[in-house]
Amino acid sequence: MKIYTKNGDSGKTSLMNGISVSKSDDRIELLGTIDELSSNIGLAKVIADQSLSDRLSKIQKELMQMMAGIADPRNLVYRFTKEEILALEEEIDHLEDSFPRAKEFVLYGGCEQSARLDVARAVARRAERRFRKVAQNYGADSKAMQYMNRLSDYLYVAARYADYKASSDPDEGMRQEVVKNVMKSMGR
Repeated sequence: MKIYTKNGDSGKTSLMNGISVSKSDDRIELLGTIDELSSNIGLAKVIADQSLSDRLSKIQKELMQMMAGIADPRNLVYRFTKEEILALEEEIDHLEDSFPRAKEFVLYGGCEQSARLDVARAVARRAERRFRKVAQNYGADSKAMQYMNRLSDYLYVAARYADYKASSDPDEGMRQEVVKNVMKSMGR
């Protein structure tokens, strides 16, 4: 079977329930944003330690479930539960208890891992906004929307934890000092 079907050439696509919609439909925009989020999580995952990589893989699977629920909203198999939200909250709490998180504005990009996680977080926030629009126009799984909100919080805290770990790594501290000196010598 070929990857291209030519069905979308007219600007339409189908949801899992067989309904044909415009590729500019709010649900398709949301699905695309969640796909972009999962791709960015994959980008963060490839340089993560095993524990974070495992957690990010689990999140990607949950995002697939979410996408299926958006594409087929009447299928209850894809609905999110309170337990999935609580599990993510526990992860956030565990991470926050692991380091002294600064409570002020953060300049992103403290290290490569945090930069990748912050890009994913920003996409998660966009997905959350698009989810609200879909909910207004078509209805949506309220637990999946809560999960998306917690996910952006999780990604934020995971990024700050990555910054914390990198700042306590002597090699990372030396790398940042070199960058600072180069920028200074360039008059910036």
